[in-house]
This record gives sequence, structure tokens and C-alpha cells, in this order.
Amino acid sequence: MKIHNKDMKHEEDKDSKSSSEDQVNHIREVVKKEELSKPKPKMLQTVKRVKTSGLEEDSVLLTKSGNLKEYYNLGIELGKGQYGITSLCIEKATRKKYACKSIAKEKLLVDDDVEDVRREIQIMHHLIGSPNVISIEGAYEDSAAVHVVMELCAGGELFDRIVEKGHYTERKAAKLARTIVSVVEACHSLGVMHRDLKPENFLFVDEKEDSTLKAIDFGMSVFFKPGDVFTDMVGSPYYIAPEVLRKKYGPEADVWSAGVIIYILLCGTPPFWGESEQEIFKEVLDGDLDFSLDPWPTISESAKDLIRKMLVRDPRNRITAHEVLCHPWIQVDGVAPDKPLDSAVLSRLKQFSAMNKLKKMALRIIAENLSEEEISGLKEMFKMIDTDNSGQITFEKLKIGLKTFGANLTEPEIYDLMQAADVDNSGTIDYGEFLAATLHLNKVDREDHLVAAFSYFDKDASGYITQDELQQACEEFGMENIHLEEMIQEADQNNDGRVDYNEFVAMMQRGDVDLSKSVQKSTTNFGIGFMEALSVC
Repeated sequence: MKIHNKDMKHEEDKDSKSSSEDQVNHIREVVKKEELSKPKPKMLQTVKRVKTSGLEEDSVLLTKSGNLKEYYNLGIELGKGQYGITSLCIEKATRKKYACKSIAKEKLLVDDDVEDVRREIQIMHHLIGSPNVISIEGAYEDSAAVHVVMELCAGGELFDRIVEKGHYTERKAAKLARTIVSVVEACHSLGVMHRDLKPENFLFVDEKEDSTLKAIDFGMSVFFKPGDVFTDMVGSPYYIAPEVLRKKYGPEADVWSAGVIIYILLCGTPPFWGESEQEIFKEVLDGDLDFSLDPWPTISESAKDLIRKMLVRDPRNRITAHEVLCHPWIQVDGVAPDKPLDSAVLSRLKQFSAMNKLKKMALRIIAENLSEEEISGLKEMFKMIDTDNSGQITFEKLKIGLKTFGANLTEPEIYDLMQAADVDNSGTIDYGEFLAATLHLNKVDREDHLVAAFSYFDKDASGYITQDELQQACEEFGMENIHLEEMIQEADQNNDGRVDYNEFVAMMQRGDVDLSKSVQKSTTNFGIGFMEALSVC
């Protein structure tokens, strides 16, 4: 890590090294030299890795998506890492600017490397819609590299701003901390552990002082289920949790890393440091949390209380990401929420329950046409609830699963949750229904998805969806006793008794606020417990 103050003067006499200011300066300089001397590998432990038999074109991505150069022009280099280069990337059709990370296939030496790239892309698709996670636009592959096109964040690293400032004021640090911990909570609620949280892995969207901060680099991230225990040592030295060093850890390790970042935001130095990697690890395992040096005497007790609770060495006693967000110091104006925030999955289920049946059917069609990379995360979520791998989530299975996850739901609330996703009224939620209900609505913005969904209903390719065609689609979905005329009316803006493509697109892209009133009676507020079930902080 390179935390230091560029403008720091080193004119003090040697005899004054004992002063608190000089101790801080010494820490910063040691950290700077140690980090700048050589790049550190992310994988801290050497494990037995199986060599690949030789990569061929289209052998990494599970779904072929064309050639990058058909859609984008590559521009200047933005950065370089262990596995490849990140470049400016301009979409030919819109001239919109993106970032493109090109991962050289020659660097993917073993099967685990290939799997890491696949999983990173899957996780980025899974986290789409999280406001403070960098958005993926698509992934492409050719004979030389895998290209990941993503949102362009041109404001630089959080790390560099800490270097520039030395440290942040409490108010500004709290605002950044809210963002960082919100990312952790969003990841955990979707069954993802980041495993490499550090200031270098957060980028600002632009160079403004109040620019939005976004998490990047999910190369070390993994999917997890409640109770999973991980043993591989992954992360970066100053931020790694003690249980990771002991090779027995879970998602709580992300909270530790976030606590280290908050400590650095407030004082500019890491809480546990040393002049070698082994010294750092020893401090992480056994060192004391020091609040005696400047500027800690002037920092509020509330900030120190939060950091102490995040840096508890026993992960069983460490606070969760949500509890961090409820802490008075991190709250806007010190007001904590009186109930848990909805998880990402629950928010999507609520949106889905408010939709009309035609829109629900269309989302099912879109979901079935998505790539393996785009749905793998939702597949993991489904498997987390479908404990016997039958492909169906029954009422009892959902009830037992939610209880296992610690949710406090009544049977009517669980029933309402079932009803919202069970489009064909079969009494269970199948895999396709779960995908449709939990799919992020940004998929609706893509023209190819909309065209495919409309074409499914428009059987005779007339450019209109008629009642007869809608009836045929309902039969294919196994839906009975459907009021076809009402379904048409919900999208038919000119009242001609049919739905053209523009009306269909308008229905798919509009909000469903008004519709929620019509389903209010049948969709009891089951919001609180489900977040606890799927949020595994």
C-alpha cells in the first residue's frame, strides 16, 4: 500500500523521531517504500494449480458474443495490471465512452486462472444495478484475449485521493464509508464475497470533489452460501482479516477490510503495519488497535467505537455490514434506520409483484435468452433456497430455508412471496420463474431483448400482439383463467384492441408504481425478514 503525503517535509531532527507526528510520517514512508518496491500478487498462498491444455479461441467465455472490434474502437491505455491492459473504449453505434479490460490469454496459465476470469464476469453481471458497483456492458473473446467492457470511471482511485489529502475530515470519511459498506452489504445480500477490498479498488466516476465512488476488480470475488467456509488465502496484506490468515473464513472478512479502509480514511495510515509482509500479518493477528497518535485524539469516540466493532478479531463477534450502516457515526445526521434495508433480491421481487402479467411473461422470455455469464449469479441464489436440487421451490422448502437463514416471516408473508413469483399458479416457484422475478430491470433497456420478447408474442409477425396470440402464449406458459382483454388494455395506449411494438416497449420500460396499488392486498409487506434470509452478513 502506498499511503503517504506527497507534500510531507522530512526536515526534522533525528532526536525528534519520538514525536507522534514523526511516528506517523515514519509509518507512511515505510508503507510507501514497501509497497512501491514490487507488485504484490493477490493470491497470498501458493496452491497446487492444474495447468491448462492450451487455450484456443472462444475457450474462456461460456457464451459467444461476437468480436469486440465489431462494436467498439479501442483508444488510449488507461492502466496495466498483472493479467492485461485497461483501455479507453468507444462504442461505434453511440460514440459513448467505456473502459475495456483486455485479459491476455497467454497469462491464463492454469485452469484456475480461466475459472477466475469466468467467475469475475459472472459476478459483475450478477451485481448489475448496485449503484456503487462498476457496471459491466459485455464480454468478448478473440484468439488473444478476453475483453470486458465496463463503465468508465475517470475520477481516479480513492487511494490517490487519500494520498493527496493525507486523510479526510470525519464528515467526508463517513460519507465515503457509507458507500464502501453499502457495497459490502449489496454484495453479501446477493451471495457474493469481494475478498480484496482496498482503496485501490474504488474509483470515482469523475474528478469532482463529491463524485460518486464505485467498487471495481472482482477478480478475487466468489459466490457463497450461508455457512460456507473458505480456506484459500486471498487479499492484500494491510486489509486481510485475521481469519483469512488462519484459513477459515466467511463474508465477515469483508467487514474487517472495510474497517481498515475507514481507519485509513481518518488518519492516513493502516491500523496494522510492518516493514515486511510477515510483520504485517503478525500485527493483523495480534497487534493492538492504536488510537493514541495524531489525529486520533481529536477524532470522535463514535468513529472509534465503529472501528473497534469492525476490527474485532473473532468474526462471530464482528458487526455485520448492515449493523455498520445503522451505526450513529456513519448515518446521515446520526439517524439510524428503524428497519433493515431491502436486499437486492427482495427489491426485485417487490418490483416483480407490482407488474402486470404481460410484463412478467416478457421478463421470463428475456431471462431464458440470457447468457450463462448473466444468470449464473441468480442460479446460485436459486440453489441456496432449493436445498434438495429438485428445480422447484415449494412453500415448505421456502419456509424452512428462510427459517434456516434467520428470517422472521409469518406464513402469510411467505405465501405472498410465493404468489408474487409463481406466475403459472402451480404452487411452486420453478427456476425460470425465479430468474424472471429476480432479474434486474436494466435488461429491459436492451433493444435485442425487447425485440426477442415481442417476437415471441407476435406469432404471425404482423407487428401486433392480439388477444388470440396472447392466449396462445398463456397456454404455453401454463396459465389458466386469464383475463386477456385486461392484459391487452394495460399496454394498449390507443385502444385499438392490440399491442404494437412501441406500446410494448413503453409498457416494459415504465415504472410500476401505479400497479403496486392494485396488488397491495395480495402482497403483504414481507420486506423485513427476506433481507435477513438472503443477506448473509
